[in-house]
Amino acid sequence: MLSRFSNARRFLDLSEQEMLALAISAEEDDARIYQSYATKVRDEFPASAALLDGMATEEGLHRQRLIDLHKVRFGDEIPLIRREHVAGYYARRPVWLIENLGIERIRDEVANMEDAAHEFYLRAAARVTDADTRKLLGDLAQAEAGHLAKAGELQDTHLHADALEQENQESHRKFILTWVQPGLAGLMDGSVSTLAPIFATAFATQDTWTTFLVGLAASIGAGISMGFTEAASDDGQISGRGSPIKRGFASGIMTTVGGLGHALPYLIPDFWTATSIAFVIVFIELWVIAWIQNKYMDTPFFRAAMQVVLGGALVFAAGIIIGSA
Repeated sequence: MLSRFSNARRFLDLSEQEMLALAISAEEDDARIYQSYATKVRDEFPASAALLDGMATEEGLHRQRLIDLHKVRFGDEIPLIRREHVAGYYARRPVWLIENLGIERIRDEVANMEDAAHEFYLRAAARVTDADTRKLLGDLAQAEAGHLAKAGELQDTHLHADALEQENQESHRKFILTWVQPGLAGLMDGSVSTLAPIFATAFATQDTWTTFLVGLAASIGAGISMGFTEAASDDGQISGRGSPIKRGFASGIMTTVGGLGHALPYLIPDFWTATSIAFVIVFIELWVIAWIQNKYMDTPFFRAAMQVVLGGALVFAAGIIIGSA
């Protein structure tokens, strides 16, 4: 890592030819990024895919103009220089990271890409003293500003209000099915199903460390079970519920979190202090579940609260009764 930074060159140390070559490679990279995003969203969000295709085409046209300028000024041989070779040059986030975060995140990233390039060239132009270099950087800044304006035109063409609303609804639906629904199921299972073994152990032994170990084992075991069950139950191809791996992680992690919430207080040595805190956490967990059901699943709040609190109270009471027997 250190050798990489020590070998990087400063942007202001580049020659005009190298800066032009850097701009060419940056335009090529951005065109590929836009095309990758378009391919990723084409089936579910065709209007956004059309916008991204148009952006990729624009980047290709600007790249060709830069190449033509390079041929006139410096000839056909373009130096090999990329973003990672220059210290402080604006970076792009990995495509694999952004494309898995949803259509809204992709749209935001496109805007950020164009704005970052535009701002970088403006600031670089303001810092140099050589007139020709200043002009070159100013031209590049204008080109990036042109990209922003063209992006707005393409959005007006491909993402009119109805198409945008339809895609936003589809994105929200997929978010619910892929993350919220399995995560909520996991949180409910982890919070409710572990109540009985944890509090049964607590009141049977009144040993906080033993109770914590039982809670830890129950939470992790339930999380693994729920995660694998969710991932294996539906590949998402027919139901449209999204990646089974994402759903499995959402369900498994939230199941573990739900159980650990009222297991962790038993790290406190004093039994009644730990138990009192666990009671409060259980109460909070159940109301959080009711809130999520109301916000994302359109379940009336009081109905959700009655279902979750009543079910949780029954399991909670069963644990205490069995542990006290």
